Amino acid sequence: MTKTMNALALEFGQICSQAALPVMEVYKTDFTPEQKADRSPVTEADMRAEKVIIEALKSVCPGIPVLAEEQFAAGVRPEIDDVFLLVDPVDGTKEFIAKNGEFTLNIALIRKGQPAAGCVYAPALEQIYLGGETAISGALTPGSLVSAAALSVIQTRKSPPAGGSVAVMSRSHADDRTRAFVEEHGVAETISAGSSLKFCRIAEGAADIYPRFAPTMEWDTGAGHAVLNAAGGAVTKPNGSPFLYGKAADGYLNGHFIAWAAMPD
Repeated sequence: MTKTMNALALEFGQICSQAALPVMEVYKTDFTPEQKADRSPVTEADMRAEKVIIEALKSVCPGIPVLAEEQFAAGVRPEIDDVFLLVDPVDGTKEFIAKNGEFTLNIALIRKGQPAAGCVYAPALEQIYLGGETAISGALTPGSLVSAAALSVIQTRKSPPAGGSVAVMSRSHADDRTRAFVEEHGVAETISAGSSLKFCRIAEGAADIYPRFAPTMEWDTGAGHAVLNAAGGAVTKPNGSPFLYGKAADGYLNGHFIAWAAMPD
């Protein structure tokens, strides 16, 4: 692939901007969520957005395998190699159903086990985050043109505030182990966020750490991980070893991880 990762992230952003149109159409209605085989919720928005994204990726990234959440749930399991795409058409479906705005559209390119480019778009909040060689963010209404000139560079903060570090935690999955980890690491404040926005809060310097001990899938984390990497942060396993993608033998199920603004000494 000859294009830069910044350019690819912009293309992902444009795809998400367009896919957000049917998502917001559903969001504004009195929709009825359904339940998948794993008992997780799904709505018409997931299906419609994923269709738009997958069709667009055929032109942007021709020939690259796509692991997309709803297709995967339907039994579509493409063979992957060192380069593949992850798609989560609506991450944070519980937030979507609750209509609190904290859901996102996500696309990531994975290369040799690591996210190389990604887009996280929160259409109800009208905020987009892109990560390639660098990370940029800004306001974007659904369906609008994504322009790098209209977005600003974001970076993680390298040291926490004087009062102590800030942890961002899942609105739906903060368990006892997560709270214990926060206490052990001397966190002074916790904030809640839904979906992949947790990675973005760290990427833009609003938080310092995000511990996750509840299950996630690779498409839940790839785009946010790409944005955080590009902003100067990192994601590791709790023991500090690399957090990698392409875990076909595990059904693309992630293990526990910690997202950091800056790696501890």
